[in-house]
Amino acid sequence: MQDRQPPPLNVALVVASLRILGGQSVQAQRLLDGWRADPGVDAWIVPIDPVPPAPFDRLLRIKYVRTLVTQLWYWPLLVRELRKADVVHAFSASYTSFLLAPLPAVIVARLLGKPVILNYHSGEAPDHLRRSAVARFVMRHVVDANVVPSTFLRDVLFSFDIDADVVHNTIDLRQFAYHSRDPLRPRLLCTRNLEPLYNVACVLRAFARVQARHPDATLTLVGNGSQNAALRAQAEALQLRNVTFAGRVPPSEIHRYYLEADIYVQAPTIDNMPLSVLEAFASGMPVVSTNVGGVPSIVRDGVDGLLVADNDDESVAAAVLRLLADPVFARGLAGSAHHTLAAYEWPVIREGWLRAYRRVAARRPTQVPTQPVTDAPSNPA
Repeated sequence: MQDRQPPPLNVALVVASLRILGGQSVQAQRLLDGWRADPGVDAWIVPIDPVPPAPFDRLLRIKYVRTLVTQLWYWPLLVRELRKADVVHAFSASYTSFLLAPLPAVIVARLLGKPVILNYHSGEAPDHLRRSAVARFVMRHVVDANVVPSTFLRDVLFSFDIDADVVHNTIDLRQFAYHSRDPLRPRLLCTRNLEPLYNVACVLRAFARVQARHPDATLTLVGNGSQNAALRAQAEALQLRNVTFAGRVPPSEIHRYYLEADIYVQAPTIDNMPLSVLEAFASGMPVVSTNVGGVPSIVRDGVDGLLVADNDDESVAAAVLRLLADPVFARGLAGSAHHTLAAYEWPVIREGWLRAYRRVAARRPTQVPTQPVTDAPSNPA
């Protein structure tokens, strides 16, 4: 008689919906896709940004009021959805977001007796944890496990006496077509949101230097954010040509932009483990980035890409010009980078998450996994 397969663990992924397009929401969707039809886990998303029914949805257009309205719908949603879970997997950023998104999920999960994994993603962790006694207490004493996507963040948490395990972000290589850039053209791409910490202003200044040497150079900026108007004004002030502000692009379409460009450029001042860099690797693009946060843990300078000093547009431009002057070197970097992606493919990441889920579930021996979620809750957003 064969051993019966244990029932799947029901896992609630508490995270922003794809209405708030960012690395966490994209990563959660990739996890959801990976667990689909997997015998080990039944997973579903519990959005931190539920949309209330009409006419209350109109209140989301009002600044500050939208936060109150969202919270009024978010807490009851947590109670309904987390009670079905065997494990609560809460994605987390920092500062106010920590208090409004994962903290309510942790509180509700604790009240319901559910084990919680806090999946902390913020490149701002050093400052956030230094400032927030609440975050330090929750991560040390309340959640069952902290999981981070990079060794950089694990080391940051360790410096605050917070234990953490590493499970990398995952990338679906089927979505991105690798091809060697031959010839290598001065077609630059940056896919970071237009927010101060991503320092797209430095990318524009660097592009001005590149365009002075290569008049036909192009730059495509994919993303949106609070700096949109200021960056457009900066591009006009610099008298840049061939700059495209593509705006928000859904994850299902982002591969087209990597396909059409030749060099990936970013200049964040704070970062963790950017999915955009992995997407560039998967597409065969040589990468130029500032040497900040967790970026060096995935980009080895001179091996998988080129790393330069923070907020140094002259160095960013020099790195791009170096690639254009030596396309064989550039293609070598791209090839090396592509070989590193095996560590981020789903079979590897699946095992990491499955171990984490089973470990925290086993810490509550009185809790028996609920029946499999045959009709997974739909995303109210």
